[in-house]
Parts: sequence; C-alpha cells; structure tokens
Amino acid sequence: MTINEIQDDLIGDFAFFDDWMAKYEYIIQLGKELPLIDDQYKKEEYLIRGCQSKVWLHADFANGVINFTADSDAIITKGLVGLMIKVLSGHSPEEISEAQLYFIDQIGLKEHLSPTRANGLLSMVKQMKLYALALKSRI
Repeated sequence: MTINEIQDDLIGDFAFFDDWMAKYEYIIQLGKELPLIDDQYKKEEYLIRGCQSKVWLHADFANGVINFTADSDAIITKGLVGLMIKVLSGHSPEEISEAQLYFIDQIGLKEHLSPTRANGLLSMVKQMKLYALALKSRI
C-alpha cells in the first residue's frame, strides 16, 4: 500500500468512532501493537527531541525501504508514534521524505492533542523525515 492509501484507511478507521475517547483508545491500541524496539536503541541518541515524554525511534534500512521501531514511556505518546510508524514504515526514503501527511488534520488529531503532545507529534514526523533524507542521500 502507498502512504496515501494507508492515510485514507486511517481516516476511514477514525471516522468509525463516535467520540474522542474511543479514538484515544484506538491510538493506545496502536501503541500496544507497536513492534518493540531493541534495548540497544533505548539510548540518549535515539530520543526524539521536542517530546515531553521519552520517545526512542530507530530506523532500519534494508531492501530499499525504511522500517521504524520505537517505544515511549507514555501510552498515548506510544500510540502516536505507532500511528506514524503504521503510515511511514515499509516505504522508501524518497516516499517518506516527500509524504504529505494530510491524515493528521483530517482525523482532527492536532486539535484534540494538548500543545505539548502536538509538538511531540510534529517532532516525531520531523525525525522520521530526517532519517529518510539521510538514508536517501546514501542511495
């Protein structure tokens, strides 16, 4: 699936829920399904700057695609990084670096997050795109 197809699926998934409590539960569930990051990447250099909670992110590049793993010490934040991994992982550096992540606005995520969580989400996106740009320059 393309990044846009995944975003469209997520928009449909979020439209299914009637209220934001149900949407938060879905986000938390995504965090629980997150592939576990190897303990060797739970170090300072893998922390995402700009997140109030601790969020570790690692990018593995193989066979032309980037696969992300992550973890967080906060359940909502872990769900948010899980959401971003669901959209961006498994795609080429070029696809990730050029992706327009319209689903964030369309599902109403920005307006339903606290300012610190919204900043953290933007930091996650920025870090994932930076990984993609760095790996794209190596190809």
